[in-house]
Amino acid sequence: MKRRVDEVLQGHSSIGRTQPTVWFAACVLALALLTGCAATGPGRSPVHRQFVFEKDTFAYPNELVWEYQYDANGKWTSHRRAYPPSYYQHCFVVSRSACQFFENAKFDPSLPKLDKDGYRRLVRRLVATNPRKPLAEDQKIIFPGYPDLRTFSREYEALLKAACGGAWQCYVQRGNWRMIFPFSRSQQERMAGKIQSELQSKGVAVVHLVRFPQLTINHAVLIFGAQAGPQSIAFMTYDPNAPEKPVVIRFDRELRTFFLPSNSYFPGGRVDVYPIYDRSNY
Repeated sequence: MKRRVDEVLQGHSSIGRTQPTVWFAACVLALALLTGCAATGPGRSPVHRQFVFEKDTFAYPNELVWEYQYDANGKWTSHRRAYPPSYYQHCFVVSRSACQFFENAKFDPSLPKLDKDGYRRLVRRLVATNPRKPLAEDQKIIFPGYPDLRTFSREYEALLKAACGGAWQCYVQRGNWRMIFPFSRSQQERMAGKIQSELQSKGVAVVHLVRFPQLTINHAVLIFGAQAGPQSIAFMTYDPNAPEKPVVIRFDRELRTFFLPSNSYFPGGRVDVYPIYDRSNY
């Protein structure tokens, strides 16, 4: 992300007995203005750390009920898996929980480990936090005995799956109302700007990917970075369906459209995107 260039303040001093006082006041004012500009920019809160994909994501995937592929005629088709998965339709739960861990948890491997019940209580406290309002630094929930979420989720996969929330939350989450209204190109351009602003203020953004009324995709992911260029913006994304590596969702500035690459559940192409926890998604 580009940082704003600090402005250099210059002034003229008075003469006589008041000169030291004037110089002192001018220096204090300049220092305050320069510090404010360099720290956060107008209306923005500092991001205390960067989202690290290899540490701040879950080790397990949100599994798929259906298998998707192109048939002999080149048509995108799907069929149920022969063996149904045990953990599926939790994309929103996984994305939201990863956001909550990033914003409201601290891992400290130097502290002694808890038993399973102790960690269960901590996870329940964490998922009860408000994703719109990150906890203050001195209120963050400490997870002792582990260095990061990825490591913790390898050992406590079953506990996390049970405690973070059920699949029903994907259907009743408050952001679902937005998908039934049309997505114009100007609206999507605004959404690209909103996501960038949320990344600057919070470091992450939980977003909904849809093609309503088409049913080709209805999915939640966590965006954690953006690389802006003259033609497009590359949004670095944690996809709960694919925890192995980041996915890039591209916003084309000329077309004012988001594009998701082909993967195991989507043939690739245009998607409509909006931040779930933003109240002004028009």
